[in-house]
Amino acid sequence: MNIQMVDLKGQYKKIKSEIDSEMQKVIDSTAFIKGPKVEEFAQNLSKYTGGSNVVTCANGTDALQIALMALELEPGDEVILPVHTYVATAEVIALLRLEPIFIDVHPKYFTIDVSQIEEKITPKTKAIVPVHLYGQCVDMESIMKIAKQHNLFVIEDTAQAIGAYFTFADGSKKQAGTIGDIGTTSFFPSKNLGCYGDGGAMFVQDNELAKKCQMIANHGQSVKYHHDIIGCNSRLDTIQAAILDVKLKYLDQYSKARQNAATVYDELLGDIKEIKTPEVAAYSTHVYHQYTLILNDSIDRNEMQTFLKENGIPSMIYYPVPLHHQKAYRTDKNESFPVTEKLSKYVLSLPIHTELTSAEQEFIVSKIKEFLKY
Repeated sequence: MNIQMVDLKGQYKKIKSEIDSEMQKVIDSTAFIKGPKVEEFAQNLSKYTGGSNVVTCANGTDALQIALMALELEPGDEVILPVHTYVATAEVIALLRLEPIFIDVHPKYFTIDVSQIEEKITPKTKAIVPVHLYGQCVDMESIMKIAKQHNLFVIEDTAQAIGAYFTFADGSKKQAGTIGDIGTTSFFPSKNLGCYGDGGAMFVQDNELAKKCQMIANHGQSVKYHHDIIGCNSRLDTIQAAILDVKLKYLDQYSKARQNAATVYDELLGDIKEIKTPEVAAYSTHVYHQYTLILNDSIDRNEMQTFLKENGIPSMIYYPVPLHHQKAYRTDKNESFPVTEKLSKYVLSLPIHTELTSAEQEFIVSKIKEFLKY
């Protein structure tokens, strides 16, 4: 079997005619930068997410940086974020000379542990960046309550959870990325909504703040050659927008395919006591950007990963080195984050994507059981 972590080629083949047609239209128009398809995609994504202002940009990291710039935080201001996340979340905070304040994650859901946030808030705290990790939402209702009490901004990192829904206590629902002041996402090819290069976007609730984000992404200008604020050059090119506009029509279908694959894994792995399958919070749907296991400490993860690789099965570790152990982000605080430290040693993500077949999953799990001598 030719098993992939993400089968981009198989997905492309199913929509090849649509993708090729839209790409050819852009090439024929030669409107490669800021072509009309960029705005069309932004409008369609806005409708999909429930009406948020959508500001596109070059990648998900830029989206986070632009969001922080738009909120006018000052050097030395503190920004709270989970310690178990990809480096980009902390990177942009440090790049802007803000102070990243790490919080451990929930032992069941791997997202920021909301119960630990308030004890880290100081007079310097200005924002919280909750990360919707692996495909499900943070407890946003609690996050927003804390933010309101302490007058903090909320920037949602939605790079792994576009299309997931959060359910509030009153039964109302909102999509991940549309609850805080600004939501950010990535269109990296392997994402649930991915382009064929790089791309990103922001979901902004306030109209004026959205205009500011747009200006920052465009060299600080709203009128050409008139630069009112300091900005950067971050844009989604037209070909990528055309690709994303096609794939957006299939996003719910893609989410369903991933959810179905997760259900199959849950059933096949259910009798293995040494493995803990993902748990889904009652307040969130899960779109399974990753299907991440926690292995028992009796399992040698490196040996298991090598065994799977030898049998043609890829796997990934998200993330092997916690942020507080990274040289660039170490401090003299000697902080300990036990949940994250455990996860870094025992998590393992299995292949999950829109083209994954039940036969492939059965083969994967059969090899896991063979390794564990089941």
